[in-house]
Amino acid sequence: MYTLVQAATQLRQQIDQFTPLSDDEWARLVPHLTIVTLQKQQTFARQGITADRIGLVLDGALRQFYAKDGDERTTYFFFEHQLTGAYMSCVTGRPSPVTIEALTPTTCVSFPYAIFHNLLETYPGWQRFGRLLAEYLMVALEERMASLLLLSPEERYLALLEGPYKDLLQRVPQHYIASYLGITPVSMSRIRNRIRPR
Repeated sequence: MYTLVQAATQLRQQIDQFTPLSDDEWARLVPHLTIVTLQKQQTFARQGITADRIGLVLDGALRQFYAKDGDERTTYFFFEHQLTGAYMSCVTGRPSPVTIEALTPTTCVSFPYAIFHNLLETYPGWQRFGRLLAEYLMVALEERMASLLLLSPEERYLALLEGPYKDLLQRVPQHYIASYLGITPVSMSRIRNRIRPR
């Protein structure tokens, strides 16, 4: 169980990795922080509902996916020390095209996007953070698109094994990983069998 002070400390540490904030700039956010506890399959954001909050994962795991006609397409996973939220919905004010669902019991520290936006408009430190966060998200999105467009399914799987999120193979059900890679569970099983050491 996290206290709000502990949660706020972790959030500030993550923000400071982008750019340090002054104590005054940081203090503007603190009154708006809340701790959100999700049980497995509860949602942080839901498709079709306008999102209005951003959060930092303190512990647990979340999955982001699109759903259409009963078919779910996993696009991202969030783990400890990662910011999460249905950003497109927050920014546009339109219903979210994605659901963000807890894969395990998960705790986040959360704050309203409207407050965050106001801070970005008002304080230089928050402006720097917003710009650097946008650049980070843009690079991550482009890397994801390039992977899906340019790499074979086997190359995508190998990149996952060798990349910074390789531990998700132990933390996430295989059918969700297959969906994230854009392949069927059967195809992923065949790839695993081909590359498994003899």
